Amino acid sequence: MNRFPLTLLLIGLLLADLVARADEFTSFDGRKIHYETTGTGRPVLLVHGFIVNSQMWKDAPLVQQLVANGFQVIIPDLRGNGRSDRPHDTAAYQNDAEIRDLIGLMKHLKISQYDVVGYSRGAIIAARQLALDPAVRRAVLGGMGKGFTDPNWFRRWNFHAALTGQSDKYPQLKGAIEYAKKSGADTVCLARMQEFQPVTSVAELSRTTQPVLVISGDDDTDNGPASELAALLPNSVLASTPGNHNNTARSVGFGEKILAFLVKP
Repeated sequence: MNRFPLTLLLIGLLLADLVARADEFTSFDGRKIHYETTGTGRPVLLVHGFIVNSQMWKDAPLVQQLVANGFQVIIPDLRGNGRSDRPHDTAAYQNDAEIRDLIGLMKHLKISQYDVVGYSRGAIIAARQLALDPAVRRAVLGGMGKGFTDPNWFRRWNFHAALTGQSDKYPQLKGAIEYAKKSGADTVCLARMQEFQPVTSVAELSRTTQPVLVISGDDDTDNGPASELAALLPNSVLASTPGNHNNTARSVGFGEKILAFLVKP
């Protein structure tokens, strides 16, 4: 019997598992949410940050680190970003709409339990999922302090003001706003995201029971001390890795620490 074709078939099937598959689903309000999946195994949802989209994860080692260690990776574009719909109306961002999208996506994929990794604003989204979705098994909150627990967090409202015609008042945000425009991000959507950014209270975080890794770059001070966020979570682990807010998520060490946390029984 010639086993060579069978060997080629098995190799082809293995490679197919490593190739990202792109798709979209219709969320609760009719908006189309784009996502990609790659790998097989225990599902991990990766939530991107602000003024970026799912490409931030595809440019990072973490995806292949997870796939190589037996995880299925799901990478969506949050509404208003990337290839997902970009509604401008206020109603499209109210009442935890972004979290409802992600919970709906996991139900669409028939996934009953999953891990979630969020970085920067993605950590704010992931924290809200942690509080609202019992299907979350473990969470990783990267590049974030506790500021988002306050509805009046100054960074949130400074960004909102800068994105709605008051950028001259916030020169420290000039580079970020210019980058958003040059990269093709929709600044109206970005402003809506800040206006209706999810808030998870200290009390809500204190009631979570899932294991949480709080991780940041050792030179990252953008969103406040990660240690303050870790202190609010009953079952948290605090970690750091070399880097600043802009490059930590693209480092091998960042992925290694997340992988070590997620593979625990």
